[in-house]
Amino acid sequence: MLRVLNVEKTFNKGTINEKRALNGLNLELQDGDFVTVIGGNGAGKSTMLNVIAGVYPIDRGQIILHGENISTWPEHKRARFEGRVFQDPMKGTAANMQIQENLAMAYRRGLKRGLKWAITKEEHARYHEALKTLNLGLEDRMTAKVGLLSGGQRQALTLLMATLRKPELLLLDEHTAALDPKTSAKVLELTRQIVEENKLTTLMITHNMKDAIRMGNRLVMMHEGRIIYQASGEEKEHLQVSELLEKFEQAAGDAFANDRMILG
Repeated sequence: MLRVLNVEKTFNKGTINEKRALNGLNLELQDGDFVTVIGGNGAGKSTMLNVIAGVYPIDRGQIILHGENISTWPEHKRARFEGRVFQDPMKGTAANMQIQENLAMAYRRGLKRGLKWAITKEEHARYHEALKTLNLGLEDRMTAKVGLLSGGQRQALTLLMATLRKPELLLLDEHTAALDPKTSAKVLELTRQIVEENKLTTLMITHNMKDAIRMGNRLVMMHEGRIIYQASGEEKEHLQVSELLEKFEQAAGDAFANDRMILG
């Protein structure tokens, strides 16, 4: 479904700040895969999502979606097929617009724009039912400005917006990292429900090793811009955090130096 083939990306080439973010990255996703991604700071996790989304052009390699080479496609063209939730709850929504207006923007993403903007009765009913699935009471506040919502409510809304049109690929970039533990657990459970119910192919970066083991059907570990370890099936089900740290040290030849992930 998605193939990332020998992708390289270097920032600030030829300067003192040159940084190779992706170093011959290879990754394949099958339809319906839910892959969690872990790795230390600077491992290239977010850069990987950004090149898949078209935020950054790649230096070398190919990105193939359903057999089509999208390596040179601009971000807005890929947005028709991809949904994305960012780490910052403020990033995925328009604070000065109503909840229903944000949902309307998300639902119409990739469609031809005309002069008509009003939300129809059918759309209103659709958004109302979608909001009910979040179990946050937002279906009774559809005309409220999004800026009035808490961080967790905004992130749940962003998740709903990203999946409203059932994207071919859902990209989650540490989307619970800025939330408190209780809210993070709620948003993660919503994520699991939405992905399973809609059978969405998903790539989720997380800083929490326990979540990486618990969520999804595959786990990928990155280091210095490449994948150094993968687990799926029974191997993933029986993994422990201590084993993951050991796998990292074996593959990278170094100790895992990210206390936030180890203690998460």
